[in-house]
Amino acid sequence: MSMAVKDLSLAELPLPCHLVQSFDTSGWPLGESELEKKAEQVFIATLRRAFAKIGEFTVPDNSELEVSLLFTDNTHIQELNRDFRGRDKATNVLSFPDTPFDAEGLEDAARWGEPLLLGDIAIAKETVIKEAEAQGKSFEDHFCHLLTHGILHLMGYDHIDDDDAIKMETLEIEILAKLGINNPYLADE
Repeated sequence: MSMAVKDLSLAELPLPCHLVQSFDTSGWPLGESELEKKAEQVFIATLRRAFAKIGEFTVPDNSELEVSLLFTDNTHIQELNRDFRGRDKATNVLSFPDTPFDAEGLEDAARWGEPLLLGDIAIAKETVIKEAEAQGKSFEDHFCHLLTHGILHLMGYDHIDDDDAIKMETLEIEILAKLGINNPYLADE
């Protein structure tokens, strides 16, 4: 179960960052406003840690970053999974990277006066609820883990091979710990 954590601020990030959230399904275990607040805290914590891993970099003037998050259901996420990944089944979270997060991408976006569109994330209510129950985790903690995972995918992290999986999981564990959430992989072992 997650512990109370001080509110994280978007001002802590090295450039303006926006999480654009939308719902196309209702009935989430947390109210929409509470879920949006939790998503923003995960967004800030994940970006803050990912930026720290990148190290020093110059942020061009007028740079901004944007991620969109869709709270959806199994039917819609199955369609997305089928249409974009060739897998005709529901899943918990999908990430669709758009623009790589690097100095060149930031400079191009700033030159056009647009935010760098890091990408889109979709998360499926029924699958997240079912997995949380099956793994003996709270919905909130499992949601935070999956959103962290999705944002890291947008930032270029992956888990295709063992070395990359270890790097990504280590980051997830560190980020979630900052949010007061226990290592999500311990329950899987």
